[in-house]
Amino acid sequence: MTIRVLLVDDQPLLRTGFRLILEAEPDLTVVGQAGDGKGAQEQTRALLPDVVLMDIRMPGVDGIEATRRIVREAAPSAHVPKVLVLTTFDLDEYIVEALRAGASGFLLKDVPPDELVQAIRVVAAGDAIVAPSVTRRLLDRFATRLPSAHEQAAPARLDRLTERELEVLRLIAKGMSNAEIAAKLVVSETTVKTHVGNVLTKLGLRDRVQAVVLAYETGLIRPGGVS
Repeated sequence: MTIRVLLVDDQPLLRTGFRLILEAEPDLTVVGQAGDGKGAQEQTRALLPDVVLMDIRMPGVDGIEATRRIVREAAPSAHVPKVLVLTTFDLDEYIVEALRAGASGFLLKDVPPDELVQAIRVVAAGDAIVAPSVTRRLLDRFATRLPSAHEQAAPARLDRLTERELEVLRLIAKGMSNAEIAAKLVVSETTVKTHVGNVLTKLGLRDRVQAVVLAYETGLIRPGGVS
């Protein structure tokens, strides 16, 4: 199956570079490009891509708002494109806001080509990209300075989780994979997948990315500290 990708970045040279990388892969095809968030929304509506590779910092409608609009507009339909956000770590303080808006993950713009390709395949398959080291650094560095950091968080309903599910949520928030969680808890990977599914369902979360954000928002994991 071919994965249809929409490239969104205000720099044409970057879009060209990404296109060359992606179209060298037999299972990826670039169906369109946009230079800002408004164009991204229009192109998504017209082209129905599987994955939108979204820059954050763009003039006009930025990547966060574009992600929010794309996810909201597509939610009732059968075809829901996945948004994979690109960020420059030293500049983009609003990456967690993009995840809250509905992005399925994020990558740094200097990501190696093979990792970019693999990330697109992962989100297209319905999973999320949570790079452990980058996730932790971003959240630790910016958690207290996010636009909504001082707003009241939505009820987490953590009381719905069993002790084991709460433990799994903590490990997800630390960026651990299912295999790593299984090894730490001395259980099978299938059991971990069941726990992860229960956590997401009980908390009304779409994927592991939202689980990481929620863990920070509720204090289950603290910036710069331990759970």
